Formats: sequence, C-alpha cells, structure tokens
Amino acid sequence: MKICSKCVYDDKIPYITYDQNGVCKYCHQLENLKKEYGTGSAKGEKEFTKIIERIKKDGKGKKYDCIIGVSGGTDSSYMLYLAKKYGLRPLAVHYDNTWNSAIATENIRKVLTALDIDLYTHVTDNKEADDIFRSFFYADVAEIEASTDLALAEVMYRAAWKYKVKYVLEGHSFMEEGITPVGKNYFDGKYIKSIHNRFGRLPMKSYPLMTISRFLFWTVFAKIQKIRPFWYLEYSKENAKKFLEQEYDWKYYGGHQLENRMSAYRHSIYLPQKFNMDLRSNTLSAMVRNGKMSREDALKELSNQPHVEKDLVEYFKKRLNLSDQEYNEIMERKAKYWTEYPTYKKRFELLRPLFKVLAKANLVPMSFYLKYCFPMPKDEKK
Repeated sequence: MKICSKCVYDDKIPYITYDQNGVCKYCHQLENLKKEYGTGSAKGEKEFTKIIERIKKDGKGKKYDCIIGVSGGTDSSYMLYLAKKYGLRPLAVHYDNTWNSAIATENIRKVLTALDIDLYTHVTDNKEADDIFRSFFYADVAEIEASTDLALAEVMYRAAWKYKVKYVLEGHSFMEEGITPVGKNYFDGKYIKSIHNRFGRLPMKSYPLMTISRFLFWTVFAKIQKIRPFWYLEYSKENAKKFLEQEYDWKYYGGHQLENRMSAYRHSIYLPQKFNMDLRSNTLSAMVRNGKMSREDALKELSNQPHVEKDLVEYFKKRLNLSDQEYNEIMERKAKYWTEYPTYKKRFELLRPLFKVLAKANLVPMSFYLKYCFPMPKDEKK
C-alpha cells in the first residue's frame, strides 16, 4: 500500500493521487489553502481583523453580531473565548441530537457561564433522532452521523435569521484536522431524506432538514456568511485545550469528535470495523504536516486500535432497538456508499460557478466548494 511521503494518507483514501515526489493531492490542497488565507501569518491576521471590523459594523444596534455553533468540544469552546476577546457579541447555538455526553454538556455550561454568552438550542425528539440514525445503519453507509452535521448548519442559519445576524463563526481548522476527503464522507439534505424515506419508521417532524432550496435561501438571499477564524489565525488545538482547562475547568473527552456518543461510536467502532476507515488519519496527517509529530509515530498510532468507550456498543444497540443478531448481521453486511443513493451532488456540480462565487464571498465554506462541486473520478470507488 502506498503512503503519502508528507502525511499518513494512503491508498485506502478514495480517489487519492500522488505527485512525482509521492505527495498526495490533499497535502497540496491544504498548502494552497494556507497560501490563499494566509493562515497563521500577518496576511491572515490582517484579513481576519477586517472581517471582525465588518462584523461589528453590521451588528450595531443588534443584540448579537455573530453565531457560534457549540458542541462542548475544543474548537467550538475556544471559538467562544476568541469571539469575546475580539470584542464580539456571539450567540451560542447548539443542536442536540440527544446523544451528548455528560462531559460535553457540562463543558458548554461552564464556558457559556464564564463568558456570559446566551445559548440557543434546538432539540430533536429523541425517538425521531434515533430513527434517522437507524435508517443510516440499515442503509450500510458510512455517514451514520450526517444528520447531525447538516442539522447544526441549518439551526445556525435559523438562529442567524431570527436575530438578524449576518455571520456564523465555525471552529474548523484545516491546519489541525485537515479536510476529510469526500469519498466516504458525504451528506446533503436529499441524501438524508432519501435514506430516511427508505428505511425510517417515524415521520420527520422535529428534525431541521436543510434542503437545497433552504441552502440557497440562506446563502444567496439571506447572505449569511460562514467565517472560519482558524483558517486565518494561528491556532493550536493542544494549547486551546490547556487554556480551556485552566480558565474554565473544561474537561477533555478523550479524542477528536468523541464529545458526543454517536460521534464516538462512528469514529471508534462503526467506521473502522465496517468500512476499514480510520478518521484519526485526518488529525494525525495534520500533525505530521505541522511538524508536531513524526510520520513514524503517526503510523504507529494508526496501527493501534481506536479507544472505545466502555459499553458504547450496548448503548448504541439499546438506543436503536437492535438485537445482538440484527446488529451483527448489519455490521457483517457488505458496505455501501453514498453514490448508491439519491443526493444533490450532480446539482452542486452544475451550480459550481455559483458556489465558487459564494465561497469567495464566505457565503458557503470553501471546503464545501472543493469537496462537493467537482465530479468524482470514475471507476475508482474503494
């Protein structure tokens, strides 16, 4: 198996290619983003300062001037602090899929209380949330938690519209965690609805589904901008964790994306066991690129089994009302991919010129444009 000479991505990554020096296309993609955004440099700081000034100007006379999605994790918690440091007046927004860990819930409470930030929460009915998760499990696809990611985006848009806010700040850092390749990591509203229509048992009532018409409304008509400060600024997740622990008695939850029990199941059990897919390679590759870890140590870490929370499988089966036999049969079935179900992908590709303009204007994330708006290579499904 070929491994990138610069990170630890290998041939298990769908559609991966390498240059003559053995460097994968994803390393080149991130290097180009670093240059474009001036990440961690004077250029990036200057550009972000302009954005802050614009947010403050547009937010005059309003109760809030920006929206920040919160999960209780490192990045979103630190983003709250950063917003206050720059003199912003954020509203924290949380989508509760009813699978939060107690640590994450407490982290949200501690940081918001200390910083005096209001919280807007959308809670989906727990049986409905579980029915959507069960649908994806029955569909044999990797994106079992897609409904959570899309719902948070929709809820942040709704909160922004309600309070007449034009800016959403997201705590993603491509320097610290890369950009997950789209091959086995795709989601959109049509994908979620099509799988739920086929395998779901309950009507979708409380779940905030983002259709393509709603997406275009938020971006083209409402013009709500998505800003990712860590794409401009120097940011260290490790330093952020230490700061949060010292300042707010914030607690670490054991690993990237493990603050939610469904996320923990997906990352530590579902993807590795059913899809031979380990998303730790995203963070570990980023650490290698940044010189924070050697390739040898990163590869050694990947060779170890992911940390699995005690009784997590039993909790998963109980929540989704799965017998031991049913669970085992599904886990042993042949994996399927998002390409086998209806999605908006072709429509995103047709609208690529529009989304390029929107991405340049921060009206859609640049990562969305790069991942979703280009045709996938043919006959390379892995």
